[in-house]
Amino acid sequence: MKERYISTDNGKIWSCVYGEDEKGVPLLVVHGGPGFLSMPQTISDLSVDRPVYFYDQLGCGRSDRASDDSLYSLETYTEELDAVRKELGLTDVVLVGFSWGCGLICSYILEKGPEGVKGLILSGPLLSSPIWEMDQRGNIAALSDSAIAAIGIGERDREYGEAYSEAVTEYYRKFLCNLDPWPDYLVNSMESMNVDVYIKMWGPSEFTVTGSLKQFDLYPRLKEIDVPVLLTCGDSDEAHVKSVKDFQEAFGNACMAVIPDATHMHHIERPEIYKISVGWFLKRLEKR
Repeated sequence: MKERYISTDNGKIWSCVYGEDEKGVPLLVVHGGPGFLSMPQTISDLSVDRPVYFYDQLGCGRSDRASDDSLYSLETYTEELDAVRKELGLTDVVLVGFSWGCGLICSYILEKGPEGVKGLILSGPLLSSPIWEMDQRGNIAALSDSAIAAIGIGERDREYGEAYSEAVTEYYRKFLCNLDPWPDYLVNSMESMNVDVYIKMWGPSEFTVTGSLKQFDLYPRLKEIDVPVLLTCGDSDEAHVKSVKDFQEAFGNACMAVIPDATHMHHIERPEIYKISVGWFLKRLEKR
């Protein structure tokens, strides 16, 4: 793994690459959140035959914090993705997104065009905040009565205290990652998350959306994206299987893999199945 920093108008952006000298079309991985950071587990394994690049978005992980919180926005991150791709020299590339990173990738394609983008891999995709919120109401209904009550009180009073936090933990164990215990790298990544970015753009939790992305909705425009797309989700994902299926049908050229006995972090819960699915898609792209 080789690390570097990329200078942008808003600060230095951390990046790394696995398999830099391999000959296949590179992957550029866009992490979720907003406010999370790159987590190379499973995805870096794909570097056996192609370079796999990661970067931490502004304010996240090892990248600089913004000089002004207003820079934590969809517009900033779209321009940043463009700048990172150009600086890394990724003329031809497959873009890989996780959760919010999927929405960022699709926004980038719609804003900048698809030139050189050979395909998209969208895992646990957040492509529509209204659809996401609707799905989370269904997820909340599967929690304990005490968790449901705590969420209701917290959202009503806009006070997100201990009981609300306990409900979030219960939700995480059911829909975010079902590994028990969580691997240390996931625990450390969650603890390193920039909560300021998350709250500004999203809200106090996965299911309480109050931030700038509340009206974010690419669903009506997905038909404009005609590059090949693979969508993946767990069968107990935050991103409901039906919603991901609806996204698949909205794209012009998309396929879908549902990972069994898995949640939002399906790529680390069932890594071999995930890699087989992604490997099949990448081979399909090579035949085009």
